[in-house]
Amino acid sequence: MIQISQLKLPCTHTQQELREKIERTLRIRPEELIEYSIEKQSIDARKKPQIFYVYTIHASVLQEKKVFKKVHSKNITIVEKKVYQFPFHAESTPADRPVIIGSGPAGLFCAYMLAEHGFAPILLERGKAIEERKKDVDSFWETGKLNPESNVQFGEGGAGTFSDGKLNTLVKDPSGRNRKVLEIFVKEGAPEEILYVNKPHIGTDLLMNVVKNMRKTIQSNGGEVRFESKVTELCITDGQICGVVINKEQFLPAKSVILAIGHSARDTFEMLWEKQICMEAKSFAVGVRVEHPQKLINYAQYQMKLPKTLPAASYKVTAQLSNGRGVYSFCMCPGGYVVNASSEEGRLAVNGMSYHSRAGENANSAIIVTVTPKDYGSDHPLAGMEFQRKLEEKAFHLAQGKIPVQRYEDFCKNRATDSFGTVHPSMKGNYAPANVREILPEIVAASIEEGIRCFDQKLQGFADPDALLSGVESRTSSPVRISRDPSTMEGSVKGLYPCGEGAGYAGGITSAAMDGIRMAEAVAGQLR
Repeated sequence: MIQISQLKLPCTHTQQELREKIERTLRIRPEELIEYSIEKQSIDARKKPQIFYVYTIHASVLQEKKVFKKVHSKNITIVEKKVYQFPFHAESTPADRPVIIGSGPAGLFCAYMLAEHGFAPILLERGKAIEERKKDVDSFWETGKLNPESNVQFGEGGAGTFSDGKLNTLVKDPSGRNRKVLEIFVKEGAPEEILYVNKPHIGTDLLMNVVKNMRKTIQSNGGEVRFESKVTELCITDGQICGVVINKEQFLPAKSVILAIGHSARDTFEMLWEKQICMEAKSFAVGVRVEHPQKLINYAQYQMKLPKTLPAASYKVTAQLSNGRGVYSFCMCPGGYVVNASSEEGRLAVNGMSYHSRAGENANSAIIVTVTPKDYGSDHPLAGMEFQRKLEEKAFHLAQGKIPVQRYEDFCKNRATDSFGTVHPSMKGNYAPANVREILPEIVAASIEEGIRCFDQKLQGFADPDALLSGVESRTSSPVRISRDPSTMEGSVKGLYPCGEGAGYAGGITSAAMDGIRMAEAVAGQLR
């Protein structure tokens, strides 16, 4: 296979023009190009308003060695395509079926791989199947009435289902798990473009169907999925897991339990602490959601009216501040919505969401500041979780359960917003103008204020007085890390496998899914 890197074409190019460019680059006739695939596509906007797509291409050609010899370029190489292989397969259904707690990306992919290779896992989810979960979430956004067990955080697919479905990750993975995750998503209904675009995303509307299809595949391969099955106790004998209790009444024996609970299962964290499972508080980040008109972001990034061949523009910004803190954007949603992502009564958290088309009026992103155990006021392992709760209680009471929203100018002047200017909220859930700054510790608020001014130097208009801030963005990652042995992947109890974002080992859909596959490998190896 010949790989061509740094193949550049105008953003308005056609498929035929791409094929012709490949042929010219390899100096071959059209009939010599058997087939090609796009391995990576990114946008080069350094010469605005001239925007280019840059490709990495895998090409299959006649007389490959001869073609390679006659082209002399550092951007053309011979490569072998790496295909991920799961290392184990069960000869028969194991007597001790593995139990997986949580159907977010980590738990879902762990169950998917174990089922596909004959290990017949049992997947337990405290929330509802996606069809019923969506009804509960829509009802909450319309009425404000929360179901604590079926919401944006809990239910089939986990918190990532009601988000942008972003799949980019910074995790280096030579084993091929990253590619495997994307391939499974495509197999179960995601757009094929996620295999190659630089910042892949699926979108909430498509992701719900993908998650449902994954569940059906797990079941068709011998796995079992149980909804409204909350694990309320771990059963441990002589340092070994022996089972779990579901909904405080049903005992399920198990010698292998994968703990993929997500970052919002606070009652489960408390149960684990009572069971003396080793864990520690970890750093995470808090802040607000910022909204700008998507047209402003498009022009700032492209300096041109958005052509149909370019996606709604995204951004990633970061700054080191005079107070020693860092501030950065996170989970940026082009053409998206700010959503009420609460999961506890009397507490309010926000997140960002986009549909696949990213056609909404506003762009939104979290603007967040890292907080560490030094900020929590306690050295207890769950101190970060309590820190989150206090911020969310302030956010809830500030606007009587509605999402509090503030103009950036008012945020800087520490005064409540009473009306909106040129930017109007694009939100899922009821909202009200308020003084969002009151929610945050002053060091965090001051960092956000200064950070947005810094970002305005990179993206003109970012510090627009009418830009909207809403809060609180508190669920960026887990406030807890559950200890695990790097060789066996087990926690402080034998047979317990802490996994994914909730356990502190991932930071998004893709990295959590990859960790789920890693846990499936570990458990399958033990069972085999």
